[in-house]
Amino acid sequence: MTDTELQRQRELIEATIAELEASMPYLEEETKAVEPSVSLGRLTRMEALNDKGVNEQVLAENRKKLDRLHNALRRIEDGSYGKCIRCGNEIPPGRLEVVPEALICVPCSEKKRR
Repeated sequence: MTDTELQRQRELIEATIAELEASMPYLEEETKAVEPSVSLGRLTRMEALNDKGVNEQVLAENRKKLDRLHNALRRIEDGSYGKCIRCGNEIPPGRLEVVPEALICVPCSEKKRR
């Protein structure tokens, strides 16, 4: 991977991290316990509980993605970014643009599924 490609990936990763971190306070607020309320009817309370569950799932996924993206930044720093952790081959830049936190190349990913 060229220095220009690495810089582009770093910027992409940092922008994605910023977007995810910006959404965290909202999601944390939306995953607080749903208080029983006189003004909420039964159906409305059920909807609120369902929304809370959905937001909890999104929050968990965002936390995982943030961890993987921070790991990708560390790999850029140590020079291992863009190399498959299984076979050691380069991960194509196109794959890294779509999945910047990718650890394995497509052929190794396909072997894993079999």
